[in-house]
Amino acid sequence: MSRRSLFLLAAVVSLPTLVVAQPAGRHDSGAWSGTIVYSSCNADEAFNESPECFRAAPGAKLSLYDDTNRVMYSLEPQEPAAAHLGDSVTVRGTLDGETIHVASLELMSIGLAPGQKAPDFSLHDQFGRKQTLDSLKGANGTVLLFFRSADW
Repeated sequence: MSRRSLFLLAAVVSLPTLVVAQPAGRHDSGAWSGTIVYSSCNADEAFNESPECFRAAPGAKLSLYDDTNRVMYSLEPQEPAAAHLGDSVTVRGTLDGETIHVASLELMSIGLAPGQKAPDFSLHDQFGRKQTLDSLKGANGTVLLFFRSADW
């Protein structure tokens, strides 16, 4: 391997480190989705939907539990989340450590509205057969259920 190739390889290998490195105090803008719970419960309790996560406790604040990565985020200000305890929401704002500075909060829309037509699709079922919306259509309509298994 030539010296130039070796240098380029070293530069490419170290590039992810340069991209990931962030200056101290940086605020990352973005969107986070999850469930509004009280800070008196931890991520394991929120994952198991413990009743404690939905009961006010002294000193507890509203938080966002992101079940995708099992992280609890503090929310500031609290007002946008106040009417959404237990709701699935998307929060937009900036992240500072483990606190999201909320710019907006909206209810998550999961699935289609009743009566809304599903988009055309083509997927393989558990037996490897190709299925489409038309191939699944029954005489009285179709109910589609997508289940997220516990081992995803």
